[in-house]
Amino acid sequence: MELIFATNNQNKVGEVKRILKSQFEILSLSDIGFTGDIDETEPTIKGNSELKADFIFKKYNKNCFADDTGMEVESLNGAPGVHSARYAGDDCVYSENVEKILRELRGVKNRKAKFITVITLILDGKKYFFEAITFGKIINETRGSLGFGYDPIFLPDGYNQTYAEMTHELKNKISHRGIAIQKLTDFLTKQE
Repeated sequence: MELIFATNNQNKVGEVKRILKSQFEILSLSDIGFTGDIDETEPTIKGNSELKADFIFKKYNKNCFADDTGMEVESLNGAPGVHSARYAGDDCVYSENVEKILRELRGVKNRKAKFITVITLILDGKKYFFEAITFGKIINETRGSLGFGYDPIFLPDGYNQTYAEMTHELKNKISHRGIAIQKLTDFLTKQE
């Protein structure tokens, strides 16, 4: 089965391909020649996931899925949330987002955080949603060189390694995106 993953984020594409292995042929937006941006204008993670999937389905009329992910920090009233990718500004890089969070949490005791992923699948014109949440906390400094985004500062509950210190296999098994993709995979496998 061929599916378009509505993203140009090659880190996400690599992660999803590792989780799905070769069960499905995953095409990124660049694989289908789409290099533009899809403006994420919805106020919720689910809304942005759905918006991206709708955009690609309407443009190409092919089965596709999109994810949107956000990290919510309890003591920051749920920020960065829907703005996680651009928390430090529109043209920021991952490290700038991480630095901003660490600055804002300096001296703050409550460091509880959670990652939320919502995947929207459009299959044969029908829409399905898959959600996963991982709870943890933000540590005081970056640790690890694997992963991307907030991985070096997110310590999931029950583990003593940040996402960035974990092997890809372990992270994909316990992470918000890994669990959501597994739900998607289980659903797709039943459709075959």
